[in-house]
Parts: sequence; structure tokens; C-alpha cells
Amino acid sequence: DDRGEFVAVAAPAGTELSLADGEETVSFVAPGGAVAVVTDPSAASNLTDLPVVAPGLDLANGGETVTLRVVGGDGDAAGNGVVADRLSYDRSREGALLERRDGAWSWWPRTLPRRNVTTHGPANATLFVLPDSPGRPIATLRAADERILLAGYVVSSARVADELVAARERGVQVEVLVEDSPVGGFPRRSARVLDRLVDAGVSVRVVGDPHSFHHPKYAVVDDAALVMTENWKPAGTGGKKSRGWGVVARSPAVAADLAATFETDASLPETASWETYRVGRSFVRTESANGSYPSRIAPEAFRVDRVAVLRAPDNAESAVVARLDAAERRIDVLQPSVEADGPFVRALKRAADRGVRVRLLLGSAWYDEEENRALAERLNEWADRTGSPLSVRLARPGDRYGAIHAKGVVADDTALVGSLNWNRHSARENREVVLALSDPAAAAYFREAFAADWRASGRGAEP
Repeated sequence: DDRGEFVAVAAPAGTELSLADGEETVSFVAPGGAVAVVTDPSAASNLTDLPVVAPGLDLANGGETVTLRVVGGDGDAAGNGVVADRLSYDRSREGALLERRDGAWSWWPRTLPRRNVTTHGPANATLFVLPDSPGRPIATLRAADERILLAGYVVSSARVADELVAARERGVQVEVLVEDSPVGGFPRRSARVLDRLVDAGVSVRVVGDPHSFHHPKYAVVDDAALVMTENWKPAGTGGKKSRGWGVVARSPAVAADLAATFETDASLPETASWETYRVGRSFVRTESANGSYPSRIAPEAFRVDRVAVLRAPDNAESAVVARLDAAERRIDVLQPSVEADGPFVRALKRAADRGVRVRLLLGSAWYDEEENRALAERLNEWADRTGSPLSVRLARPGDRYGAIHAKGVVADDTALVGSLNWNRHSARENREVVLALSDPAAAAYFREAFAADWRASGRGAEP
């Protein structure tokens, strides 16, 4: 249904403008500020709060190029006028807005409420790292008295399932959300876990569009929020492989905030019950991690000054970049991989340009190593050439962990912990959740954890 489609344009009052798509051209005088140029004013008024200007273009669902021109004195009938802006798209998405962010165009689904960053006051929090403390997520679930709202990419941990079933048996409300199309196929192990949960009376729903991937790793447990970088699987929360970070924030406000996100995703039009989803499905066999690692870094409890909830695709990209741009002393980043020309790496280079010490530790798993090594060499060469205090290393896990999966940042006195990968797809297409902990002690905890991994990955370190 194309009724209500529009093009939003902003220009000073009195500017003569034209829009053209190669087949037709419409002209109008800008009333000032942003307006929606529409073909059907009545329908468009129900979809945007902007003032409407008619007539508009009949936009092609299969994609086209739309050009905005400032009309000269001789008019624009022959395509005259200065090109002010231009956008191209390959294929439209039903019920979505095409928006420009960080100089690139991406689709925003209208069925998805847009949330701002929300900041909450002091909270008691327990910080931990994996694989050192696999008992911390389990203990958090075990403590539930009233509710567990667990959101993940995949859920395949038998230990996690044990806790969810036990919670349901003692009368706790238990609901689970997972991704409907994990990369590589839906794991057979996860299907068995979800079958068991449903048999025990747990509500399990599978999230599809409008998210490209439902990729967060969090749980609302009574009035606490557990947010991690790791999946609910043996390699992640089970402590069998991945280096990850996590936080349990005991805050009714943070818990309510994430519960609202959970309910939004659970009620999306393309979200289905597990019972409906699994009919006729085939599942793939996957290997389960079974490593064993020492517990070098113990969990610690803090009274955190402020906790902010960041979400993708809503606000996480701009919020993380803003935090990096505000850093004055030091930034430490732990990521499996990063987009070389993306907004996050550009922010790191800006920080180094102004004298902030930047350290970036990347994964060295076989599927990331070649690309990460090339990027590390390129960034380190740039730092040497410009005299900027930026350095990049590839992780050398040794016996500390199996591979980096964490997506963590420490910028001055703020630590960011969550599921956001440093690429535009994760930031603009996925559901991701990040907690920003603004507190010197919390930042110091994760900085020290980072520093241990950084030292172990230095030249001359044990492999």
C-alpha cells in the first residue's frame, strides 16, 4: 500500500525547490523548516507530524534515485537548478522510513517505537567477566521470585534452561525471546532447549522483522537487569570459550526500562510463538564449546553513580560515538572485529587526534584474524605517521579464554557493556542493548580486566 508515502525536505522559507525521479518533477516553495512532500495529503498526515506539501512523487517500490534541486530564475522545467541533495535506494521496505544517519541511508520500521537514551540514578551493581564467572548469570536467574524476561540471539545452555524451568515450577513468570534466523541456521541444541522450556510452561517467542537480527543478551529478573556481551550458550554464559563482560544492575528503573523493550519486541507483528515457528522446520547440528579456563578476575559489587540504557537501532550508535567524542584521557575497546571505515573507528581516530590514549584489542579467531591483522597494521601505521596515541593489538588468549566475543568500551569514567558490534549493520539493523555505567570504580574494574588481556596480547607475551 503506497498511500501516505512522502519525502521529507528541509530548506529556508521562500526557497524554490524541485524533486525529480527521472520520470516526473514536482516544484514547490519551501515554507521554512522541514516539510513532507506528498501525493496523498490525507493519508500522509496520519504517518507524519510534518506539515505536508502537495503534489509529490509516485515513488517506485523497486528503487530509484530522487534528486532535490534549488530552482534558478529560469525555472526547472528542463532539469535546471543546483542539485542540493540526492538519494538512491534499491528496494523499498513496507511500512519503513528511509533515513540518513552518519552520512548513510538506512531503513527505520514504523512498527518499532523509537526510544531515546534513558539515564537512571544510582544503582547497586555486580560486574563480572567470562569465562571467569559463569556462575554469576546462573545465580541471578536462580534468585528470581516474580519474573524472568530473558532476551537473546540463541538460547542453548542446559544450565540456563534448568534455572528457567525451576523458576517456572516455583511460580515465577518466565518469558523468552530469541532470533528467528541465526546465521548458519537454527541450532538443533537450541530447539531442544526451547521445546523443554515450552513443555515446562515457559512462554517462548521468536523475533523476526523488522529487526535484521534480534541480537541482545539480557534478562530482567524481578527488579534487576542482567546485561552481557555473551550468548546464552555453553561458549558464552557457560564459560566454555568466550571472553565477555557482564553487569547485574539492581535498579527497578533500569529493569522497567528493559522490560518495556522486551514487551515491544515480543509484540511485533512478525514475532511468533515457538510452537508456531517450529512447525515444519529443520534444525542444524552445531558443535558445543567445552573449554576449561581459570577464574582470574572475580566479580565485584559497586554502587554505580548512573546507569544509561542504550538500544539499537534506536540510539546506540550516536550515543557510543558521543561518548567517544567526549573522552578526554583514555579509551579502551574490546571487540571481535570492527568496521574499518565505520563511525566507531572514525571516532577513535578523532579521539587520538586530540591526544586521548586509545587502545583497541581485536579478536584473533581464524575467521577474523586476516582482516583484523590488516586493520591493526593500517591503524598502527596511521598512528605512527601522525604521532597519535592509538595502538591496536590482536588478542592472544593463551589459557585465559578461547576467543574474544566481548563488545566492551571504557572511556574515561564510563564503561559500556552490551551486544553492540562495531559495524553499521549491528547499529542500524539489529536489536542490540548496551548499559553505560558512569562511575569511576566501575570503569576501573573493566579497565583492569581489559589491561590484563592487553598485556597478555603484547609482543613477547606467552602465546
